[in-house]
Amino acid sequence: MDVFPDFEGLGGIGDLQEVVGAALMIALIVAVLMLIVSGIIWAIATATGNYQAAAKARAGTLVALGGAILAGAAVTWLNWLIDLGGTL
Repeated sequence: MDVFPDFEGLGGIGDLQEVVGAALMIALIVAVLMLIVSGIIWAIATATGNYQAAAKARAGTLVALGGAILAGAAVTWLNWLIDLGGTL
């Protein structure tokens, strides 16, 4: 008697990949837009001598950059996991 896993039981993987990919794309777009806005505010605050606002904008820029990196990496990681699951 041979026992093998039922690979047809995971029929919704394509839909799951599309939904999660779309959600992560929205997160990536928001992170990049916040990166741009924070960078502009950082430049204006530094040019006008408002160092407290510049420090907050610099922190916002770094947080947005980290969010963009994590959102971009999450899409790649999710695709790798789905491909790995299909080979098991």
